[in-house]
Order: sequence, then structure tokens, then C-alpha cells
Amino acid sequence: MTTKLHVFTSPSAFPNPQRLRLFMHEKGIADQFEEQIYDMTPVGEQRQWQHLKMNPWGETPTLRLADGSFISETAAVVRYLDQTFPGRKIMGENALEQGLDNMWDNRIWVHILYRIVTAFHVLHTGLGMKLELTKNEAWGEHCRKEALAHAALVNQHLADGREWLLGGSEPTFSDITLATAIAFSKFPVNVTPLDERFEHLDAYWKRWQLRPTFQAAYADRNSGVPELDNRA
Repeated sequence: MTTKLHVFTSPSAFPNPQRLRLFMHEKGIADQFEEQIYDMTPVGEQRQWQHLKMNPWGETPTLRLADGSFISETAAVVRYLDQTFPGRKIMGENALEQGLDNMWDNRIWVHILYRIVTAFHVLHTGLGMKLELTKNEAWGEHCRKEALAHAALVNQHLADGREWLLGGSEPTFSDITLATAIAFSKFPVNVTPLDERFEHLDAYWKRWQLRPTFQAAYADRNSGVPELDNRA
């Protein structure tokens, strides 16, 4: 009998489960989980009744605990795991770091990553008509512009030479969110590559690509981003 926790995720093309996957590698705990990777499109396994019984919102990631209960929503799962497992606290080592990390994570998730995700859904009916209910090109273009405007502010924040958002020697969870935002911005149908538009985000993206944890998180070669999937 396995004592591993069970996590339900999706391929590396999908930003939220990828935020969790990258966290688990940074934390050094990826090998302590049984991972079930759903066929998101066109099958839509995450919206079928088996998963809806665990997470009625039909989203990934979902974490099943040893007692059979569940935690979902990426930041909530990460917070639980960061506090439960030993090692570096990815969400910040002290109250100030935790507050700053949460501040930057919210900024990037709400104003950049979620905007690009919304554009993906409403511009392209990204997951297919079986799963997508709305197409709104005007709203999608607005979201793309908002993402770029806020990415410019993050680029300015990185202009002082810091390697990571909080200025420390290691990335925190907000950095993980920013990394997945850049990756998803490069997804071919999104055509909003943040690294190509902003100098300091480009250098930041290159730093992430050199990290073994990042390479391990994208090892499935299923991100939809050629430079990640076609690595030597």
C-alpha cells in the first residue's frame, strides 16, 4: 500500500497545475506524490463526474490527502504543502517575505497570467467547443493588452538587477507564477511572448530555463512551447 498523496493535474501546457508541479520540484518533494495527469482536451477528463466528485469546480490541480479529503486551488494546495513538508519555504521564510510573495503572486496571477488565460479561452475557444461556452474577441484583446501593461511594470521592477521578484537568491512562489505566465504567453495561439517584448523578463526567463527544477517540471515535452518541448 502506498502512503503517497495523490495529485490530479494536467500536462505542462496548463498553467495552474504547472505552478504546482514547478513548486514541488523546487521544494524537492515531487517524488512523494502519485500524479494522475488528465487528458484535458478534447476529452475533458477534468470535467467528468469522477473528478467533479472530488472537485465540483472541475479544475486542476486537486490534491487528495491521506484521509480521503481534498484541497484544490493552486495557491491553497501549495500553501498546505509548503507548511507540511520540511525544507525551504517557497512562499517565504518569514512574515515579511510571505506578505511580499503573496503581493507579487496576486499581481501576476490576476493581472498577467489570468488575463492571458482568459484571452486563450475567449479568443480561440482554446479547449474546444465541448468545454468552452463563450467566444468574445473584444474581451480577449482587452485582456491581452492588460497583461502586457502589467508585464511592463514587472519588467521595471526587475530592472534593478535582482534575479528574483523578492530580491533573494532563490525564487519564491510568485516567481513560479511569473515563470508559468511567460511560458503560457509563448503558447503559439496566444502570441503574446513576454520574454520577446521586455528585456528584463527575457533575462529572467533564461535564468529559469537553466534551473534543473524547471527542466524537470517541463520534462513531459507537452507544454506547447517549441523551445521547451524541443530541448536537446
